[in-house]
Amino acid sequence: MRILDVRTLSDKRYKLREYHFDYRRGDGAWQSQTREVFDRGHAAAVLPLDPGRGSVILVKQFRLPAHLTGHHAPLIEVIAGALDGDEPDACARREAMEEAGVALSDMKEVFHCFMSPGAVSERMHLFVAHYSAASRTANGGGLAHEGEDIEVLEMPLAEALALVDSGAICDAKTILLLQWAGMHNEKS
Repeated sequence: MRILDVRTLSDKRYKLREYHFDYRRGDGAWQSQTREVFDRGHAAAVLPLDPGRGSVILVKQFRLPAHLTGHHAPLIEVIAGALDGDEPDACARREAMEEAGVALSDMKEVFHCFMSPGAVSERMHLFVAHYSAASRTANGGGLAHEGEDIEVLEMPLAEALALVDSGAICDAKTILLLQWAGMHNEKS
């Protein structure tokens, strides 16, 4: 692959660039292509699990892009956020406190993946971690100055998996982490 030209289309909160490049196809021929790439940085997400009570913590919030495609209900998601210069595990811990008011222990990265690699450069680091009723030390709700208005949901893992099955949970990172927990017989 040879990049011929890069043009910035937007440089506001995130970056949108147009790339002109030559790509060597599988048959050896070179083909010129143009693609737009949305760069929002990398992110981390975490599913807090309480093994003693068999529960998980999720969050519910309004997402404009989902709304614009016809999904008008707030999305039910795992806790997540942009790395903002932090290591992925530190980001997950920070976001857990900001969004859900919970301190995490026994954190384990179970995936790192691209969520939409055809157009978005973001790599997601997906974690599971333990919490208990005692580790919920704040209200959460997100940071108002960042436009966050987050509702904290705590429920049995089986109920969360049923929400995936019914389509009520339709966020990819959330589906991945809940199914991982279900496949690994996590009680929480």
